Amino acid sequence: MPPTTFQHTEVLPLGKDTTTEYRLVTADGVEAVEAAGRKFLKVDPDALTTLARTAITDIQHLLRTSHLQQLRAIVDDPEASGNDRFVAMDLLRNAAISAGGVLPMCQDTGTAIVIGKRTEGVLTGGDDERALSQGIFDAYQQLNLRYSQMAPLNFWEERNTGTNLPAQVELYHKDSASADPSYEFLFMAKGGGSANKTFLYQETKAVLNPKRLARFLDEKLRSLGTAACPPYHLAIVVGGMSAEFNLKVAKLASARYLDNLPTEGSELGHAFRDRDLEQQVLEMTRQFGIGAQFGGKYFCHDVRVIRLPRHGASCPVGVAVSCSADRQAKAKITEEGVFIEQLERDPARFLPEITEDDLSDEVVSVDLNQPMDEIRAQLAQLPVKTRLSLTGPLVVARDIAHAKIAERLDAGEEMPQYLRDHPVYYAGPAKTPDGYPSGSFGPTTAGRMDSYVAQFQAAGGSLVMLAKGNRSKQVTAACQEHGGFYLGSIGGPAARLAKDCIKKVEVLEYAELGMEAVWKIEVEEFPAFIVIDDKGNDFFAATSEPVLQISFR
Repeated sequence: MPPTTFQHTEVLPLGKDTTTEYRLVTADGVEAVEAAGRKFLKVDPDALTTLARTAITDIQHLLRTSHLQQLRAIVDDPEASGNDRFVAMDLLRNAAISAGGVLPMCQDTGTAIVIGKRTEGVLTGGDDERALSQGIFDAYQQLNLRYSQMAPLNFWEERNTGTNLPAQVELYHKDSASADPSYEFLFMAKGGGSANKTFLYQETKAVLNPKRLARFLDEKLRSLGTAACPPYHLAIVVGGMSAEFNLKVAKLASARYLDNLPTEGSELGHAFRDRDLEQQVLEMTRQFGIGAQFGGKYFCHDVRVIRLPRHGASCPVGVAVSCSADRQAKAKITEEGVFIEQLERDPARFLPEITEDDLSDEVVSVDLNQPMDEIRAQLAQLPVKTRLSLTGPLVVARDIAHAKIAERLDAGEEMPQYLRDHPVYYAGPAKTPDGYPSGSFGPTTAGRMDSYVAQFQAAGGSLVMLAKGNRSKQVTAACQEHGGFYLGSIGGPAARLAKDCIKKVEVLEYAELGMEAVWKIEVEEFPAFIVIDDKGNDFFAATSEPVLQISFR
């Protein structure tokens, strides 16, 4: 029988963190004071601002050592596909470039998220959210980042805030058995690609069955696709007192923030990790064939599976990922000062001494200076999954530009000649550093442009498209009907593409849209893979079919 006397338990009872290494940011603005026989920690708002500015700077350029070790393990794994190893190597090179502090690792520099927990004895004056937001503002103003936050002017019209504010700041009280007051934080930068792969499924108790849950996850995890730049850190959360709590736990788990949860449940109803199920799900994802974006076993680096208490009539299941831009860092303020998690400052040490020939199969060079018909004729001779090296001009356009061009077509105007003559790259750059031809400039999620493809190809444009992620059946059908191709670009290495592959950038149209403008860029040895061809073949089609007979142990 359940206990009938009151017993309190934290729903997320985290054990002591003994593994995270911290570095001192500053000892200024922090003071221990005593009053009424108690110790208090007085924190100046400037200390919070300094911490937020430092945290955003670090997570835009640096990764955890453990994440880089996992990338190197892919390169060293003889069972990894050539494409797995090529993607992992490109991501390691990207990390080495980004660590220089000039080009951020991803062009989508994300929504800034701060989660803070302070004990009762921390004194700040109360306007912590403002002080933290000031530090975030400073970082986005001073660094080569991208502004992505849209302010609604009315229900239909929006305008970029030009600051990347507002941030998502959540501050909580923290129970503490220690007499020493402290303030703990998790800083995250969440890009649209991985944020859009957060899903909530309202299930019932029927899913709490080894066979039923296995079939459910086999279907849902395949549908994540590659738009959020795998290999993923995958989180699955089953249960929760509410839908929103389930998804909050999924986000924290994807950041490995909840790794110190208990591994067994109890009658009190606290959360726990199921480490055995984590390994079974990881093995499942390695059988998908999706791999690190273009075929293989490394769809995921690792998996977290967390079981929560639930209302008897509800069983929410949440899925979340952290992508190749695995941007988060813990931080803390104690009487010794302001500290932040020590991220890896020398990622180049994880780069192995191997050649391009060791990484993948044959690479086919494509001259983009050819007429479009000749480019398509060359691509038509190659099977899907072929690795390409592109050199020449690309037109860059994404959501807003596509909407404007569609309006012109609807009004009876012609397709712009630049979309007839050149492949279109779905992307949007971060700020360009002084002396560089481009800022970080990685691919955008292709699926956001799916609804335009049939119309554009019928009008003679977008016959060769370049972006990241899988696409819908309507795109495959349009390419088969109009002789088009979709090429996959590696999602994640935006800094490397900017430094090594993009030689010139100029605005063609809609300059007032900033990074959403139509651009023309010159690329050299830009890596890509054939994903959809003109015959109706789609690389991802075979990897999306669930296995019918499957069960967890």
